[in-house]
Amino acid sequence: MAYFDNISKIKFEGAKSKDPLAFKFYNPEEKINGQTMEESLRFAVAYWHTFAEELGDPFGAGTAQRPWDKFTDPMDKAKARVEAAFEFFEKLGVPYFAFHDVDIAPEGSNLKETFENQDIIVDMIEDYMKDSKTKLLWNTVNNFSNPMFVHGAATSNNADVFAYAAAKVKKALEVGKRLGSENYVFWGGREGYESLLNTNMGLELDNLARFFHMAKDYANEIGFDAQFLIEPKPKEPTSHQYDFDVAHGFAFLQKYGLDDVFKFNIEANHATLAGHTFEHELHYARINGMLGSVDANQGHPLLGWDTDEFPSDLYATTLAMFEILKNGGLGRGGLNFDSKVRRTSFKPEDLFKAHIVGMDSFALGAKVAQRLIDEKVLDSILDNRYSSFNDGIGKDIVEGNTDFKQLQDYALGLEKIDNESGNLEVIKGLLNQYIVTTIAEG
Repeated sequence: MAYFDNISKIKFEGAKSKDPLAFKFYNPEEKINGQTMEESLRFAVAYWHTFAEELGDPFGAGTAQRPWDKFTDPMDKAKARVEAAFEFFEKLGVPYFAFHDVDIAPEGSNLKETFENQDIIVDMIEDYMKDSKTKLLWNTVNNFSNPMFVHGAATSNNADVFAYAAAKVKKALEVGKRLGSENYVFWGGREGYESLLNTNMGLELDNLARFFHMAKDYANEIGFDAQFLIEPKPKEPTSHQYDFDVAHGFAFLQKYGLDDVFKFNIEANHATLAGHTFEHELHYARINGMLGSVDANQGHPLLGWDTDEFPSDLYATTLAMFEILKNGGLGRGGLNFDSKVRRTSFKPEDLFKAHIVGMDSFALGAKVAQRLIDEKVLDSILDNRYSSFNDGIGKDIVEGNTDFKQLQDYALGLEKIDNESGNLEVIKGLLNQYIVTTIAEG
């Protein structure tokens, strides 16, 4: 059956289009630096927010009107969601999707029943994928919602919970291999603590590393060669998350010998919660060779929690795409819309409209960013600003050919020090120009 029968396949109409159900900047066939937008942006739909989100909040019940909600049996609803999902993928024209285990199938009364439910739905997904161009960008498990994970999963003080979490990940790795998942993501939803008064941090971090090593060992054993990713997030839900940001995660991976196994799946809204900009997290990962994939969304500047809004900030998408393009793209990763429509956008067609805005925002960001790279706008600014390290004492510092004694002798001989303006306002003005002119050109 059709779930979006009033929606036709979404087409590219250009910047002058007023149709909310048409792309203005995302043209999947248009090339940027030799690749089509579809190939380089690698958009993905997040199964949880698009097909399982009810749009509730702490002050009210869910408002989402979804055609599959007419099914009351959990497994019937799960099957309907698969049918709706692949209709959605086809009409939106996305190459990828992503899911947690509990997004696609309901949990049973025990782990055996949970796995049996998953097998039924995975069979169905596999059949649909045979006739669909949409592939699995990444899969993962939800080891945080069930009350058993109240003290964490891989960092729980309860060894039984650790074992249960491991069993779920083992199953997910098998599912990922079966469906051809290109990545496997770990988000430690409860991997953190509330207080050191009752926490053995050393043991918890050691156990988390043991868990990751076992996961990769099993993936190698079954021939599942997906890229492994860690998704940093601060604060929510624990007071002290172990995966606070890219820097924390990178230090952890280096300590435990996992930095050649994992990269990062970076979410824009999580960067905000960590007190960083989106481009900061992308840049930190990029310069350390650790940028793997992206959860594309944005937070609200006036709200201090994970609002998961669809991206529409052109400055953020431009600077994000600048980092991604400078990285040579995302490789096996992609731009996954870990984004949910607002509670007031409750109709089924709002799901299409929101994804269109997100895809257009990143497509335009990519076009602007490529122009900045081609014309060496930011590169020239950096080259000029740090030119003092290209020769003389600066070159000696960079090449390790000096020491404190020589630097003191040099400093004592200076009559004055002249600093140049950073010209930050001018640079932001240039960014404005490039965004506006790119929009004008369509």
